[in-house]
Amino acid sequence: MIYGERIRFRHIEREDLPSFAQWINDPEVREGIGPYLPMSMPNQEKWFEEMLNRPLDEQWFALEVREGEGWQMIGNCGFFGADHRVRSMEVGIMIGDKGKWGQGYGTETMLLLNKVGFDTLNLHRIFLRVNENNPGAVRCYEKAGYVHELRQRQAALADGEYIDLLYMGILRDEWLRDKISQSN
Repeated sequence: MIYGERIRFRHIEREDLPSFAQWINDPEVREGIGPYLPMSMPNQEKWFEEMLNRPLDEQWFALEVREGEGWQMIGNCGFFGADHRVRSMEVGIMIGDKGKWGQGYGTETMLLLNKVGFDTLNLHRIFLRVNENNPGAVRCYEKAGYVHELRQRQAALADGEYIDLLYMGILRDEWLRDKISQSN
């Protein structure tokens, strides 16, 4: 387990897949993430099996929040697309439990992913892609120290409209600077 203040990451188990399928089949959840079509349980099973064949640093985490004496899964997150030569990886997050939206869990998740990426995986750079029509996610990433790096014009499609795709990233030096300023 990897613990934050109110959250923890754990390895994804097969039993988590029905929740993932439920979330990814919710158009409101799917609107803010990469997959653009609903997914069946066999699709989820295939994704899970493929994930288990990836290197350990590219296997996603279940994202959980403390609920009373236990933990409740609210989404998933992880790293992918490793470029070991330049020590860079892309990061992704899905908070599927809409009842947990707007409570700061996204920002806390990104901050903990930064810690894992820089302290554990020894990355130099972490980046992500986000659709311009997801201002809540953009704010979350900015709060976690990510800066706007690139705008690809009309590189994504949402509800039949072409929208811009934003690239955001954070470097190890920026993360260390933020970490030091927060401790003072």
